[in-house]
Amino acid sequence: QVQLVESGGGLVQAGGSLRLSCAASGRIFSASVVAWFRQAPGMSREFVGGIRWSGDTTGYGDSVKGRFTVSRDNAKNTAYLQMNSLKPEDTGVYYCAAKIVGTVVPRGTYYDFWGQGTQVTVSS
Repeated sequence: QVQLVESGGGLVQAGGSLRLSCAASGRIFSASVVAWFRQAPGMSREFVGGIRWSGDTTGYGDSVKGRFTVSRDNAKNTAYLQMNSLKPEDTGVYYCAAKIVGTVVPRGTYYDFWGQGTQVTVSS
């Protein structure tokens, strides 16, 4: 099992920045990919970005490319989502997810473990 705990969410004005953290514990060595998803009220879950723990592969959703960056610190078993130039449409609950095998994929059904989510609200 892998446990994931997100932090760093909050309220920010449009154009501002936030950095989310995803602290992983448990059988970390069994997780090959960590990704971020988000869900706004009444909307379906959306892939934001992901990274292999090895760091050799990243992927991003089209709506965040050029603004968001996913990274990881293996020594701390923590993944990060740096969000810049935030827009009101970035508002939602952000979830960290991990999968055991393979590479970064944008579909949540492929991920084995999920965190509880952290709220991000961007005001206009």
